[in-house]
Amino acid sequence: MDLKEVMARNLRRIRHDENLTQEELADRAGLSMRYVGAIERGDVSASVTVLGQIAEALGIEPGELLKNTSAPK
Repeated sequence: MDLKEVMARNLRRIRHDENLTQEELADRAGLSMRYVGAIERGDVSASVTVLGQIAEALGIEPGELLKNTSAPK
């Protein structure tokens, strides 16, 4: 699994855990809802700047979005 997919999975899980919509997260992070959706789908790679904005909006460390927690294959 590549980092884009790892981030997409973690972002979606953490956002759901926080009971936030994509729109609410986008507003908090200063991003467009479409861009947040594209990141969650793994359609685009987020820059380190955007990674930081999202992490700050979620109140987490940026590395939490990049941790691969799936079982090794």
